[in-house]
Amino acid sequence: MKAKTKKAFAKRIKVTKNGKLLKRAAGQDHFNARDTGTQTKRKRRDTHMSESYRHSLKSLLPHHNV
Repeated sequence: MKAKTKKAFAKRIKVTKNGKLLKRAAGQDHFNARDTGTQTKRKRRDTHMSESYRHSLKSLLPHHNV
């Protein structure tokens, strides 16, 4: 059977050239007025997912260099 990419997962991450996974920082939708400036600035950047996630999520992205 043909391996299919899980589209819901693929829309939420980006795979870098070296196979690392980037995801959006959590908690950006609402209640941001109470956050400090440092927290707000940190949320603007994408964050790296750990190596252990990378190995376990390999099956969800069969056609990517993960």
